[in-house]
This record gives sequence, C-alpha cells and structure tokens, in this order.
Amino acid sequence: MEASWLSIIPFLLVIPIAMYTRQVLPGLIVGLLVGSYLANPSLLGGIQTMLTYVVEALIDENNIKIIVFLYAFSGLVGIIKTSGGIKGFVEAASEKVVNKKQALILTYISTIGTFSAPTFRFVTIAPIMKALLKKVKMSTKELGFVIETTATPVIVLIPVATAFVGYMVSVIQISVENEGSSLDPYDLFIRSIPFNFFAFVIILLGIYLSFFHHSQTDAPTEIKDEEPEEDWHNCHPSVSLDLPNKPWNLIIPIILVISLTLFLTWWDGRGEGVNFFQAFIKADVLQAMVVALVITVLLSMIFFLFQRFELSNLIDSFILGGNELMSVIVLLSVVWGLSSVTDDLGLSSFVTENIGWIPHMFLTPLLFLFGAAISYFIGSAWGAWGILMPLGVSLSFAADVNLPLVIGAVFASGSFGAFSSPLSDDTNTIAKILGLTVIDYAHFKLKPALIAAAITAVLYTVIPFLL
Repeated sequence: MEASWLSIIPFLLVIPIAMYTRQVLPGLIVGLLVGSYLANPSLLGGIQTMLTYVVEALIDENNIKIIVFLYAFSGLVGIIKTSGGIKGFVEAASEKVVNKKQALILTYISTIGTFSAPTFRFVTIAPIMKALLKKVKMSTKELGFVIETTATPVIVLIPVATAFVGYMVSVIQISVENEGSSLDPYDLFIRSIPFNFFAFVIILLGIYLSFFHHSQTDAPTEIKDEEPEEDWHNCHPSVSLDLPNKPWNLIIPIILVISLTLFLTWWDGRGEGVNFFQAFIKADVLQAMVVALVITVLLSMIFFLFQRFELSNLIDSFILGGNELMSVIVLLSVVWGLSSVTDDLGLSSFVTENIGWIPHMFLTPLLFLFGAAISYFIGSAWGAWGILMPLGVSLSFAADVNLPLVIGAVFASGSFGAFSSPLSDDTNTIAKILGLTVIDYAHFKLKPALIAAAITAVLYTVIPFLL
C-alpha cells in the first residue's frame, strides 16, 4: 500500500497508553481501534473493521495452532501440579541438597527439565533454595537474582517445548508477512537466537554471582536467625502440603514432550536426500510441537489415571491451567489484528521512506534501548515483542539491516523488561516465593540489568561490522 503517516498513529498511541496504564492490552486495543477507524472512517465502520481483523487472525491455521499450543501447554502444567509432580520433585531434590555449591549446581542443571516456562522454574527451584537459605550463605536478593537468570533469559534461547516459542514465532510470522516476505518464521527465530545478547550477558552475570562473587554478608539479609523458619511448603500452591509427593509426574511428561517434539520434527522434515540436521530445518516445527504436546497430554492423563487420580479433577486442572493463559491468547489476537491494520495502512512503505536520516549502524542498538524502556515500564516481554516486532522487521527491510540481528534485538529488549521490571510476572512471583518486598528486590536487580543492557547495546553497535 502507498506510504502514509497515518500508519504510525496506532503505535504512537499504543506505547504511551501501555506505559501510562502499565498494562499492555488497553494500549493495543486502542491502537487497533484507531487503526481500524483510519482504515474505515465511518460511525460503525471502525468497529466492524476491528472485528474483521481479529476474526481473520483467529481463523488463520497457524494462529489456531499457536493458540492450541499455548492453552494445552498451560493445561499440561496444571495437571502436573495437581498430580504432585512439582511438589514431589522439590521434596526429592531438597533432601539431597545440603550446601551452597550443590544447591547452585542443581539450580543450573534443573534447567534441563524445567525450562518450559519461568513460573515453572520458580516453583521447582525457589522452594528448594529457600529451604536451604541459611546453609547457602547468600542474601535472599542475590538468591532471587541467580534463580531469575536461569528462567526467562534461558527460556528465550530454547527453540522447542517452551511456553514462549509459539508466541515468538508468531510475532515474527505476522511481521515478515506484512513485508510481503515468504521467509520461514521458525528459521528466522533459530537464526536470531545468537543475537539475543541481553540473555547471554545476564546469564553470565548470574554465573559470576553464583560461583565467583563473595557477598558482603555471611547470612541472608532478609531472614534473621532468631526468627522462626517459615515452611517452604507455604510459598506457592504448587508445593502445598496437601498435594501428593510424586516427582515422576513431573519428570515423565517433560521427557515425553521434549522427546516427541524432537522426533516428530525430524519425522516431518525427513525425506530423500535430506540428512538428520536438514530435516529439522525443512520440518513444520509448529505442527510437530502441537502434535507432540497433544500426545503428551493424553499419555499423561492415562499415566495419572493409573495412579487413581480422578478424571474429573484432572480435567478441571487442565482447564484451570489453560485458562491461566487466556489473557495471553487475547493479547496475541489483538497483536495479530494491530499488525494487519498497520500493514494495510502502509506502515512498511512509511518506514522505508522516513529512516534514511538514521545511520544504519545505530538502528539496532536504538531499537533495543527503546524496546527495553517500553518493556520495563509495561513489565511484559510478550507485550513489548508484540508492539515492536512489526516495527523492527520493517526497519530491517527498509535499511537492509541483518534481519535475525534485528529480531534478536527485539527479543532482547523484552527480556530486559521481564527480568528487571517491578511490574513483571517474574519479579513478582520470585519475590512472593522468597518473601521479598517487590520494589526493594527490583531495585537490587536494576543495576546489574542496566550493566547488561549497556553491554548489549555496545554489542549491537559493533556486531554489524562483523557480519
């Protein structure tokens, strides 16, 4: 479509409204509504057009698969919780861990089995570390920081079997489609992973703090020796004393979903003249992930039924778990609609014609810093990705900047906010489990997060000269 400055208006509304309300969804809805009225300026035309954009997004085959994946994944976590899988894992691990080194090693090694979602990581690792806090000889804030560096920063780098991957591929897909490109979104996601510099830097900072940094305190700063020790079973419903103690109910489903995803991905991409690694590139990965997840849910249900869990309780747990991601599914639907309407208004052409004055070497670091500010003030990585990815991809095509680099920068900017913002789910969840004040804990994390962000910005400035 012909370039029009009107195409930028929805984004000019989305960002300040999201930052002011500290909620992503209101800004996105306003942006979509205004964009729809710009596309169809009549009394009811804007509302009708907005509905059309959302419905068209929801009936897209790949988008439906993403919604099924997100809901089913969250539902699987729900039945794992109810069956005592998380509690059992925590109980088993806490009995074997007796000192700081063992606890920290467990924190990193356990990522292999609990990388599916940040909250999943927190409720499996934080209670163990909390129970050992007096032995670990770290401040509670330092402990929270180390645990968080093994959550979102790690998960955004994993290309299969996470709650993030479907959403991340989706925002890439809608963005490249808006540019009229047929590039494979999953392939772009894989190629962008090495360029998520913030994730790598903050993980390294976490490792440094874990094994090489000596705290000024020899005991926890937030828990005094004379205070009665709180039972860690009270820190989160997933490890409640009321739940059964069955660690294999966590381990087996996780092994299943990872193994099936890898196998079905290879199976889908295999063919004559295609080697093992090429099969993963050629495969319909989203299809493989959804099928693997559905099979895992069904087999897990059967496995739990043999343990005499009631079917009605398992179904209720699955639905309750899935419903926890309904807000994300709504968010994603609006993001799809907003991307479509701005594309129809000529966003790509507008960006192409109006970025010539910015030196290309600064586009990627500026995009990262801008996105980091947005994600910090709205407290949502997913919201920042949904807002910025269409703009970032348009900038990449317009300025001929390496596309995986730009995509990596957008994902890095959201990772910054999820890690450092006092409004993020990560910050609030870990603070609640460890008994910290949210604002104090977020303030403690901000300095290392800003150091990591500064290093990241420098890398985005330097790396393009090496590509």
